[in-house]
Amino acid sequence: MLADIEPVNRESTAAIIARQLRDAIMNGSLPPGAQLGEAELAAQFQVSRGPLREAMQRLVSEGLLRSERHRGLFVIDLEPGDVYDIYAARSAIERAAAIQIVRGNDRDEVAALLDQAVKAMAEADQQDDPAALTEADLRFHEALIDASGSRRLARMARTLLIETRMCLSALQSTYHRGYQGVDERIAEHNRIIEALRAGEEESMLALLEAHMEDAVQRLAPGTSLAAGGPPASGVDIA
Repeated sequence: MLADIEPVNRESTAAIIARQLRDAIMNGSLPPGAQLGEAELAAQFQVSRGPLREAMQRLVSEGLLRSERHRGLFVIDLEPGDVYDIYAARSAIERAAAIQIVRGNDRDEVAALLDQAVKAMAEADQQDDPAALTEADLRFHEALIDASGSRRLARMARTLLIETRMCLSALQSTYHRGYQGVDERIAEHNRIIEALRAGEEESMLALLEAHMEDAVQRLAPGTSLAAGGPPASGVDIA
């Protein structure tokens, strides 16, 4: 038994700041490459620099901020190689989660949860709300990973999903209603659910892999998971 340890009932100031900065990075309010000014942020949050520095270091450790000597902290940039890396890692995590789910006894319950996310995607598309469509899309994948019951998979996926949101924010127009592929992406999610509900492991894994490949090619044309990454010359994701 450990002595002199008391329960923590409230979120710390640093944790609150880190969460708000994380959200700002995720939704594009702090875009890739943006420099974080310590004095300005401390004034904006109305806090001392101590908890602000602690919060920013948390995001450095998560890989969402990078530190440049004598220059300060910057939001990470996302290049085609990063898109490939994010989706290759996500593919491995979601594959592992899907295997655990499809071999388990709760397939119908998980499928029902995923159905809700797909319905939210369809509603967002009907309302021409690309931000809501993106959120519902990511909710599907987050729910899939959480349903595996693996805390480690969920932990590893957390930063990857934030980075995914950053990619999608940079290309929000590709989610506008009427853009070729929105209906197909919704159909892709439904096919994944159908394979899950039927317990068809190989089909579900193949559908997940194809879904990730489609996303990579939309976000970074010329980049492919199957081909092993972006072209040598590189292209801008935006």
